[in-house]
Amino acid sequence: MVGYVADMRIAILGGGGFRVPLVYSALARAHDRVGTTEVVLQDTDPARLRTMAAVLDGMAADLPHPPSVTVAADLDSAVAGIDVVFSAIRVGGTHGRTVDERVALGLGLLGQETIGAGGLAYALRTVPVMDHVAARIAALAPQAWTINFTNPAGIITEVMRTHLGDRVVGICDTPIGLVRRVARTLGVDHADAVVDYVGLNHLGWLHALTVDGVDRLPELLADDGLLGSIEEARTLGLDWVRALGAIPNEYLYYYYYAREAAARITGAEQTRGEFLDAQQSAFYARAGTGTEAVAARTAWDETLHEREATYMAEAREGEREQADVEGGGYHEVAVDLMAALLAGERASMILDIANNGIIPTLPDDAVIEVPCRVDSSGVAPLVPPSPLGLDELGLVTAVKAADRLLIEAARTGSRELAWRAFAVHPLVDSVDLARRLVDGYVAASPQIAAVLHTE
Repeated sequence: MVGYVADMRIAILGGGGFRVPLVYSALARAHDRVGTTEVVLQDTDPARLRTMAAVLDGMAADLPHPPSVTVAADLDSAVAGIDVVFSAIRVGGTHGRTVDERVALGLGLLGQETIGAGGLAYALRTVPVMDHVAARIAALAPQAWTINFTNPAGIITEVMRTHLGDRVVGICDTPIGLVRRVARTLGVDHADAVVDYVGLNHLGWLHALTVDGVDRLPELLADDGLLGSIEEARTLGLDWVRALGAIPNEYLYYYYYAREAAARITGAEQTRGEFLDAQQSAFYARAGTGTEAVAARTAWDETLHEREATYMAEAREGEREQADVEGGGYHEVAVDLMAALLAGERASMILDIANNGIIPTLPDDAVIEVPCRVDSSGVAPLVPPSPLGLDELGLVTAVKAADRLLIEAARTGSRELAWRAFAVHPLVDSVDLARRLVDGYVAASPQIAAVLHTE
């Protein structure tokens, strides 16, 4: 039975991050589903925390039931006794991302935040921090649900599960965005569809979308007009998507077109990380100079529009269409998940959870991304999805092998394990390049150098 829950206290770790206002707005607008009375912000950057608090203050007048905002002095005070933790931490900031990208590009490899060498480098910096965060949540708020969107989300959710088990769930807005676009194109309500999707975070495929017992995906694949309206199909090529017989997550672009992606990023004036680093530095400088709350909020709105319109720009021509931006953002996914877990709403969602035999080649404790049923009893996978094809399975297995070696490397400080992790990743095509990647990241990032302290 669905029941309203009130007086929820939500902690946002990484509370000075740029996208925090999206979460705050979603919580306020969902007050009739879950009553959030307080949002606690925690971050290692006090100046950014103050800026975000000002932006939220500027938003409050336009929101129904805006929660109060508290700035926590440290991690322990933020999570102690909290009801829900939203983890949105960017270890190393946007500058760290530029290092992740440039070291890889300097060796002729793809430089991207969550994919390939860049994603592994980001995880190296992040795993030790998230091990500590998850351990403190387990000690101070064992009853809390943790909703993770710290990237790389699949790796980090797997790390946090060591301490939190099933009380941590990873989320991403990319799969639900794909499902909603396909459903909208077919003229059906995505809530009425049975979704057959499986893979890892940023590495999955939509194999079927069944409505009233009929899979509607073949209809979509056969029609150039319908298929061409799907952003993922335009990005990856209609002929290739049709040849696959499934619609890949948009991040598969970086696997299927690795050379082209690397060339386009290398030829651009800035990498995505450099763009965001410059954009956000300008925003925080502008909004953090004693500007009144309304002006801070206006600056944030303007910056957000530019950020969203240029997302994955290297994979498409021009700006994203508005229909591809609207609805289903990760903040909305987080609120839907919270409402189901706490208030007993029944929801079907694509989430990052433990494998437990769903993909037979992977360990049970490996985190995968599949449709789930969510209610007050917790999160459970829906009927097993269609088996992965051999090409899909090979890619998923290789990437998960790299992920798990990387986690072990970050926990033990082993440069040798880090080298192995890079070497087995399908987007690193040389053992020698893998060693040079490790050396390059250690030289360029003091945080990674501190993590990899043994041979």
